Amino acid sequence: MKPHKISFVNAVTLISFGLWGYFDGDAEKNITALIPVFFGIIILVLYRALKNKNKVVSHIVVILTFFILAALIAKPLLSQIDSGDQLGITRVSLMILSCLMALIVFIKSFIANRLKN
Repeated sequence: MKPHKISFVNAVTLISFGLWGYFDGDAEKNITALIPVFFGIIILVLYRALKNKNKVVSHIVVILTFFILAALIAKPLLSQIDSGDQLGITRVSLMILSCLMALIVFIKSFIANRLKN
């Protein structure tokens, strides 16, 4: 898969699952549940430049993806595990999986480009 395509899928996953997590659950809404949504929107905004193979944008998207991956593992996943919410664990795990897949594709792309030059 090409980096711009997996980035698009990752952005849509972060936005949709982040909104789902925000609106699902108890009456008290936590603004931190929208962090994946904001990252997803930023990645989506950078999609066109990424599709045009802009190296700087590629590196920015990788950094954003890594940050959101670390953030998802550090707090939301552990919170969902502590609460025992199976749907929440699944939702956060799918966002983590999406970020991991995106990082793998980006790293493979960077290696391939490095070997080509």
